Amino acid sequence: MGTPDFAVPSLRVLLDSGVQVVAVVTQPDRPVGRKRIMTPTPVKIEAEKHGIPVLQPERLRRPEWVAELAALQPDLIVTTAYGQILPKSVLELPKLGCINIHASLLPKYRGGAPIHHAVMNGDKVTGVTIMYMAEGLDTGDMISRVEVPIEDTDTTGSMFEKLSVAGAELLRGTLPELLAGRVTAVPQDDSQAVYSPNISREQERIHWDRPAEVIWNQVRGLNPRPGAYTLWNGEVLKVWACEKPRNGDMKAAIGEDLPEAGTVVATGEQGIEVMTGSGLLKITSLQPAGKKAMAAAELVRGGQLTVGTVLG
Repeated sequence: MGTPDFAVPSLRVLLDSGVQVVAVVTQPDRPVGRKRIMTPTPVKIEAEKHGIPVLQPERLRRPEWVAELAALQPDLIVTTAYGQILPKSVLELPKLGCINIHASLLPKYRGGAPIHHAVMNGDKVTGVTIMYMAEGLDTGDMISRVEVPIEDTDTTGSMFEKLSVAGAELLRGTLPELLAGRVTAVPQDDSQAVYSPNISREQERIHWDRPAEVIWNQVRGLNPRPGAYTLWNGEVLKVWACEKPRNGDMKAAIGEDLPEAGTVVATGEQGIEVMTGSGLLKITSLQPAGKKAMAAAELVRGGQLTVGTVLG
């Protein structure tokens, strides 16, 4: 059970492992783009390449879908980034249980956006945990885990790719032990649980009175989707990339009278520097409303973004 690109490497590992994949369950096809073209999920595309039956329930918990899964008589259900909560009636179907490949080091970052939150919080390391599924939200006993560092150059997009591969390789090593009954699952310490709900619109907005490093983490944590934004001339201005802030004396760089947070204090071919609540932040990639993403210098060359402009 899986839906986005993140889940494809794990499906490939199952196909390479010699087990019989009796079916793939994924989300229904959705309209994509301005023309609203009905588009299959990446997992469906991969499954169809190998002639695997694909099930696409709008709601997995409906009795008719539970019955269809039961008819398959699965020994094991593997999920990763599926997008629906499995009801108890499904969790109880396979004799070896249901396992989930979760993109965090549980019990930290339970929930739907673990990678976003890890990057936005400035974590230096995250990882993947394979666990037995339970009725709670990512609360099941842990079977195996692997750590993956978060570099300064990483975004949520690059971490999706790294963790997707790491999760698939973890599955490759865990599956034989699991099938042989040799795994020892470890309960999670609920007192250490941290939740990572899906990103809200408010979390996307940049508050310039925050420290520069906090905003830098926010921007890379929301890249490539949904994107951090500020307001410029009353319209949304997406901020896609910034340089890591450097420590320094702002008064020496700007003068004694520090401008309000959100003020553009310098422009150049390398980007624009904006005043924050603590330090300067250099923005290198922007996207004005109704346009494509561009280098910040393009707005500077066009005379549209000047020193003294206040972003809000």
